[in-house]
Amino acid sequence: MSKQQRQWPGWGDPRAAQQHYLIEPRYLAGGGDLRHVTEYLRASGWTDNTPRSSAALVFDSPDKTVRVAYQPPGGWQIHGAAQGQQPAWQVTLSAQAPVEIVSGLTDALTKARSAHAPNVWAPLSERGWSTDTGQEHTAVSPNRDAFVQYVSTGPQHWWIGARNEHGPVWNLQATSTTPLYLLQGLTEALVDPDPVMRPRGHVPPSNRIRRTSVSVLPDQLHAWQQARITAARAATWGRNWVASRTRTPAPARVARSR
Repeated sequence: MSKQQRQWPGWGDPRAAQQHYLIEPRYLAGGGDLRHVTEYLRASGWTDNTPRSSAALVFDSPDKTVRVAYQPPGGWQIHGAAQGQQPAWQVTLSAQAPVEIVSGLTDALTKARSAHAPNVWAPLSERGWSTDTGQEHTAVSPNRDAFVQYVSTGPQHWWIGARNEHGPVWNLQATSTTPLYLLQGLTEALVDPDPVMRPRGHVPPSNRIRRTSVSVLPDQLHAWQQARITAARAATWGRNWVASRTRTPAPARVARSR
């Protein structure tokens, strides 16, 4: 067994095929494997500051301005420090927020901002979500099971969540100061039509989801997971290489003696 497989128990154990399910829509799929978020951050150069003998997870950005933490059973807490024109901000997500949607925001933290102005609502309208621009700007999924809302009365904030026939499944609250490009990353992940995979025993009991049973070899699962990690490492190496080239002064010209 490889060093990587020993480090992440259950990721890539080369044994018999295991039953998994592809779940649609993804926002009703349940929490999922936390490593989908944390191992991407680790591969992107973030520091694991998880306290010893703690069930919590704590990761800090390379510049120490952003912290991503998971505290069971509460869920995710993401904090950004004030920087220049950007005030401090905070996002909280409950524990059953699918990791594939959480990573829409946390992956965006590791990437350079686009030159285009962010638009939180564009991914929703492109996928046929209905919008209401009344007192509170709201978008609702076609099946009415998920929503995105900007609350402008009282303390302004973002409110996002999903529900099934049993009631609320998960929710997100974000301060109005949260950078919009992060929330756009999240709404893009929220409306992504691709199903997400869950192992047997981790499928939510709901009639609102569509399940497709698949048989997966552990080494296949490991390869899919490793591809995501490899992409993060490659992107990080590319950014660091560009940064080092930018910082390196041009060699001084030596005057030729006559």
